[in-house]
Amino acid sequence: MSSPSSAHVRRIHVYGHVSASPQAVATAFSGAIADTPESESDLAIFAINPSAGIDQPTIDNWSALDDFQIPRIVVVNGLEGQEQDFEDAVMIANRVFDQLITPYLVLHDDAGQPAALISLDDLQISDYSTSPMSTRPCEPEHEELVKDFRDEYLEQMTEMEDGAFAAGILFPAIPLNLATGLGLDKVKKYIDQLPSGS
Repeated sequence: MSSPSSAHVRRIHVYGHVSASPQAVATAFSGAIADTPESESDLAIFAINPSAGIDQPTIDNWSALDDFQIPRIVVVNGLEGQEQDFEDAVMIANRVFDQLITPYLVLHDDAGQPAALISLDDLQISDYSTSPMSTRPCEPEHEELVKDFRDEYLEQMTEMEDGAFAAGILFPAIPLNLATGLGLDKVKKYIDQLPSGS
């Protein structure tokens, strides 16, 4: 007899160049690394590192998964201490993958390290510099700062129906810092939208 949790096991495969720490990403989300397209997959996570760009095998794997309409998330890893940032990585990914959506943007602390995420949906800030992570409404200056990004995001979302992510036609890009936990809960929220695996 199977255990009650076995019905909720999802087959997650992680793709990406070694610079984006795909093994650590796979471990964080109970997934497995894949070097070739996995058609028997509930979710494909593509890990990218802004400073390294996106290599051809990763681009090829993304294209190959188009045939299967497997839900896909892009996680932007390796943001700490980099000159390139989340927005740069998303611009590159938009060119070589598909049009991505950015439900969250990164806010940096005084030292320039990624410390919080602001939701473009409800403008709530998730602060990962506190333990546990805390949530608060954004300040007016933050709202002004993200206005253009938010307008674009909300416009993209109005064109999508509920379930577009699980259907494999909406591709979120999420900032990730495995050391501080930044973005982990956001990726898990998307994973929870998927139908349970067998």
